[in-house]
Amino acid sequence: MPQFATKHFGIIEFEDDAGFEFPCGLPGFEQERRFLPIEQPGTKPIVFLQSLTRPELCFMTLPVPVVEPSYQLAVAPEDLRILSLPEDRQPEIGSGVLCLAIISVAEDRPPTANLLAPIVVNLKTRQAAQAIQVESGYSHQHPLVAASGEGACS
Repeated sequence: MPQFATKHFGIIEFEDDAGFEFPCGLPGFEQERRFLPIEQPGTKPIVFLQSLTRPELCFMTLPVPVVEPSYQLAVAPEDLRILSLPEDRQPEIGSGVLCLAIISVAEDRPPTANLLAPIVVNLKTRQAAQAIQVESGYSHQHPLVAASGEGACS
């Protein structure tokens, strides 16, 4: 079983087929092609995407339906091809497709989720892409805290 030493999780063991393959990398991280999803019991529903080449590179994500239950996924034809998904219809979240929003956390502002460019994963092939939805109306800084200042899960 392969092992990988990470900065945040120590040495992790994983099955060869457990990782996600990003054929085009991620914007800003084009050389990073393989990530391992890590779920920790105490932090669910957070899914950490740990790079399998850079020990220090790990993205915090949430399943998009947790952030926005009525989210409408619209994947561009080129991304459907990358994901090996049928081009004649849009994929349905939860039906063979995982959709994750990258979370941004900064000291001076509340955490936000990137709903404009979610990570879409074909669970059958484990191929993944960050699918930018230019005309969707979604934001790359969707607040995770309600406007009143109360937690969204309160």
